[in-house]
Amino acid sequence: MDYTDSKLLFKLKKLFRYLFIYGLDKTLVKVRGQYHMKKIYSELPTYDRSKKHSGSIAIVGCGNFSYSAIAYNLNLCKTGLIRACMDVNINRAASLYEKYKLLYYTDDFHDILSDPQIRLVFIASNHSTHSEYAVKCIEAGKNVHIEKPHVICKQQLDSLQGIMLKNPDVNVYLGFNRPKSPLFLKLQSFLDRQIGPLMINWFIAGHEISDDHWYFDSNEGGRILGNLCHWTDLTLHLVGLENAFPCKITPSCPNNAKSDFVVSVVFNDQSCASITFSAKGHTFEGVRETLNVHKGDVLANLADFKSLSIDVIDKKYRFKTLFRDHGHKENIFNSLNAVSSKNSFGESSQHINATALFFLAIKSAVEKNESIILSF
Repeated sequence: MDYTDSKLLFKLKKLFRYLFIYGLDKTLVKVRGQYHMKKIYSELPTYDRSKKHSGSIAIVGCGNFSYSAIAYNLNLCKTGLIRACMDVNINRAASLYEKYKLLYYTDDFHDILSDPQIRLVFIASNHSTHSEYAVKCIEAGKNVHIEKPHVICKQQLDSLQGIMLKNPDVNVYLGFNRPKSPLFLKLQSFLDRQIGPLMINWFIAGHEISDDHWYFDSNEGGRILGNLCHWTDLTLHLVGLENAFPCKITPSCPNNAKSDFVVSVVFNDQSCASITFSAKGHTFEGVRETLNVHKGDVLANLADFKSLSIDVIDKKYRFKTLFRDHGHKENIFNSLNAVSSKNSFGESSQHINATALFFLAIKSAVEKNESIILSF
């Protein structure tokens, strides 16, 4: 939904609601992000690449997420970290360049690739291009942070894995931020003390998007790869790769569903997960997420990454954050290790492979409307 075209009263209600959900700074950058997406320059800003600049990070893909999450959090850590940005829409690249005071912007990816000062590239372009850009960056010896999904097909996954094997000193990070959120880490610490399989239930209410949205282009992967992959990855974190495969994936979805999915999974250790994603109308407070999980003596509920309740037999534990915290800052800062620490390690090849095979298998099961056994 384009909030910039809404009535003033609606925009004010949205603004004040978000102040309580995200706080002042995040709310303001989210508002600016909406206008950033529509900005068109009558005359593009000029820059001088001969100036001295200490930044060693580039952003490829200058949409709302790059503007209001990636660049915002990098700038929180330290100004001047971002050297350059690139987008095929030159106006968006220019807008991000101006806001965060970069050295230069471009619509030519080869400018980023050929810049020897750039050591880490955040890739947040259209989904189908994530792997293509990442492979070229890795070939050039640049570390990469790939926003979700890191691939949209098995061929891309094979290509990414192959180039990683040839360049073991290059770190690859993934844009799955929620596993690093404070409340999810707290929940995992309780679950790790228990033994046995888990019972997992996710309910997610996502944004309604129109049928002509680019997510639904045939080569972009749809909403399973564009959205649901967040929670399939989280589910693997809960179960653990060592316990997950082989697993049986069973869809239960309306015919020709584009944005409404129910998927059940039975994992190798007999953990069970049900993931429901619904996008039937406007969600005024953004994406709504509820997790209910049971393992051993732990019964827990995580709501919107803002509140967590845990019961362990007769003991009750309640945790809250002041604002919603999906782990964006923690995940982005983690990727900064690629340029700030000699002892930096990216995601394991095993995890990169497993989480992709899992969401690709779920996509296939939903499209075929049949159960699939996924081995790994």
